[in-house]
Amino acid sequence: MISRASILALALAGAAMSTPAAAQGGASFAQPVSGTRLDISATGEVTRVPDVAIISAGVVTRSSTATGAIADNAERMERVRAALKRAGIADRDIQTSTINLNPEYRYVENQPPQLTGYQATNTVNVRFRDIRRTGQVLDALVSVGANQISGPTLTIDKPEAALDEARTAAIANGRARAELYARSLGMRIVRLLLVSETGGYAAPPPMPYMRAETAQAADAKTQINPGEQKLQVGVTMSFELQ
Repeated sequence: MISRASILALALAGAAMSTPAAAQGGASFAQPVSGTRLDISATGEVTRVPDVAIISAGVVTRSSTATGAIADNAERMERVRAALKRAGIADRDIQTSTINLNPEYRYVENQPPQLTGYQATNTVNVRFRDIRRTGQVLDALVSVGANQISGPTLTIDKPEAALDEARTAAIANGRARAELYARSLGMRIVRLLLVSETGGYAAPPPMPYMRAETAQAADAKTQINPGEQKLQVGVTMSFELQ
């Protein structure tokens, strides 16, 4: 004897089998393009003044022994970290980047290499959230023994609002370009078919200018000019023209 539940299940299965194949693929619901399809690529961009600088700072020491090089390096790096703390740099903005210990050799022709000592390197990446103080902090680091400094890398801490402006500009530019093509062809835009973002990025700014005013050695100051940074977003858009 077949239960009512079994009859209901068979009925549902039959209904599923009778559903047209077109209903199973989402793409089949798309309306056909009766006019001319126009594909556009457009870019929107905005500029901002960078508000974060990242500097690599560290200490290189040498000694005739590995333990001597490491010990001297550790002592000087402690002074570097203390100087950063005194300058108000938070722990979250100090990140160890590299710790190396390498032997050094003297090379003489036709003789085996001669070990002359060891070199120890310890560097940290330091994030400055007040770029105006970057030069001041760098000078303080050098005064306490930092002898390896590179950078800065300038960036924007929270770029999303600026990228949203670039997105709006990209859409407007794409629409304007499509209108131009339509007028040139003696046609008009009927509808927008597709919008896709191709990516957003911050173009690397020119290398910031770092200089030391050395008219008087005692008053020398390192200065960093942040300049402007360009943020871009690209989109592709498809229109139907008639």
